[in-house]
Amino acid sequence: METNRQKKIGGVIQKDLVDILQGEVRKNGVTNLIISVSKVAVTSDLSVATVYLSIFPQEKAQETLAGIKSNSKMIKHDLAQRVSKQLRRVPNLVFFVDDSLDYIEKINNALKNQENPIENRDLLDKRRFQ
Repeated sequence: METNRQKKIGGVIQKDLVDILQGEVRKNGVTNLIISVSKVAVTSDLSVATVYLSIFPQEKAQETLAGIKSNSKMIKHDLAQRVSKQLRRVPNLVFFVDDSLDYIEKINNALKNQENPIENRDLLDKRRFQ
C-alpha cells in the first residue's frame, strides 16, 4: 500500500513529467502525438518511480516509448531541475505504456458487437471443474 508521502511524490513527478514530455513533443515539431502520464508509482524507499504513459495514436506507442527510454537520463535531469526544492533525490524513472484504455475499448466493442459474451454464452470458454 502506498503511503501519503509516496502519493505526494508521485503526484509532483507526474505533473512535471507531463510538462517535460509535452514540451519535448512541441519543441521537436511533432503535431500528431499526444503523451500523457496516467500514473506514477513510487517505491517505498523512493528510489524508483514507475511511470505509466498513455500515448495517442496507439500505433506510435512502442516507437515513442523507445525514444523516451533512450532519453531517460535527460528527462531525469530536467525533472531534477524542476523538483529540486521539493525532493532531495529524484528517483530513477522506469517507463511503461499504459494500455488500460485499449483494454476498456476492447471490452466496450465486444459488448456492442454481435459477439457479446453476455448475450451469447457459447462465446465464453467453458469452465473446467476438477
